[in-house]
Amino acid sequence: MRAGFVSSPHSARVNRVDWVMLQVCLALIPGILAMVWFFGWGVLINVALAVVFAVSAEAIVMKLRGRPVLPAIGDYSAVVTGVLFALTVPPTLPWWLTLLGILFAIVIVKQLYGGIGYNPFNPAMAGYVFLLISYPVQTTTWLPPDIPALLEARDLTLLSFMDSARLIFTGVLPAGLGWDAVSAATPLDEMRTMLDQGAAIGEIRQSPLSGLFGGRGWEWVAGGFLVGGLYLLWQRVITWHIPVAFSAGLFVTAGIFWFVDPGTHPSPLFHLFSGGALLGAFFIATDPVSACTTPRGQLIYGASIGALIYVIRTWGGYPDAVAFAVLLLNIAAPMIDHYTQPRVFGHGKRA
Repeated sequence: MRAGFVSSPHSARVNRVDWVMLQVCLALIPGILAMVWFFGWGVLINVALAVVFAVSAEAIVMKLRGRPVLPAIGDYSAVVTGVLFALTVPPTLPWWLTLLGILFAIVIVKQLYGGIGYNPFNPAMAGYVFLLISYPVQTTTWLPPDIPALLEARDLTLLSFMDSARLIFTGVLPAGLGWDAVSAATPLDEMRTMLDQGAAIGEIRQSPLSGLFGGRGWEWVAGGFLVGGLYLLWQRVITWHIPVAFSAGLFVTAGIFWFVDPGTHPSPLFHLFSGGALLGAFFIATDPVSACTTPRGQLIYGASIGALIYVIRTWGGYPDAVAFAVLLLNIAAPMIDHYTQPRVFGHGKRA
C-alpha cells in the first residue's frame, strides 16, 4: 500500500459502541429535562439510581464470569439501559423496585444470554414489563404534571426534591399528604377509563390533563424525545426506517379508527404525543441488537410495533403499550430478517 493511502471503506465515521451510547445519552437530554420540568425531581433521582444499579450489576456479573470489567462498563450500554428504564417508570417508584427491574434487565435479559450483542430482547423494556406485571400499582402511580390549573383543579401537589427523595427511599409521604394529593392518572389512563364509562372524546378533552393535541405536559416530553431522535438521525446513529415506520404504523392505524368514529377514538396525534410512543420510536425500537437489521425488515418491524401499540391501547389491558409491542416484535425480528434478506447477485450456478 502506498504511503498516504488507506484501504476502503473511506469513511471518517466513528462506530464504536461507547461513542454510539454516548450519543444516545446526549440525545435523551431534551426529553429528560422536559420530564423533570413537568414531573419533578424524582425523574433525576430515578435516572441516577438506575444507572448506578445497572453499571454495578454489569460489573459484578462480568467479574463472576471472569471477564474484564472495565471494557464491559466502558461501552456505556449499561448506562443507556438504566436511563431508558428510569424514563419509563413513575418518578416516585421505590428504590428497591428500581433495583429489581435493573437486575432483571442486566442479569437475566442481557448477561444470561451472553452480554451485549446477544440479548434477544430489549433489556430496559423487559425490566419494565417484569415490574409492571409483578407490581402493577407501584409502576402505574404517576405524579401530576406541574401545571397550576391542573394542580388547583384537582387539589394536587408536586413534590420537592427532598420530598421526592424521602418518598423513593422510605415510602413516607410529606406530613398531611395522602396519595390522592400527589398522584394522578396519565392522559392515556384517563382516556381509556372515560371511554370505558361511555364518555365521548369531546367531553374527555375538556379535562385539565388534555393539551392541544396530546396529554398536558406529555406533549412537551414527547417533543423533547422527538428533538433527540432527530439528532440521532442527523448523527447517523440510527437510520430512518424504524422511527418513521413505527410512527406511521401508529398514526395510520389510529387515523383509520379516528376517521370512522372520532367520537370514540382519539386522534392519531394524541397517540403519538401521549405516553412513550416517540421515546419508543427513536430510542427503544431502534436497539441494534434486538431489532431487525434488513431495511425492508426494519420497515415491517417498526410499522408492526406502531399498529400493535394501538391495538393494545384500545382493546388490551395496558394503556401505554410500547414495551409490550416492542418485546413481541423482538420475538419476531429473526423471522422478519430471514424473509427480507436482500437478493444476492453474482453467484454462479452450481456444477
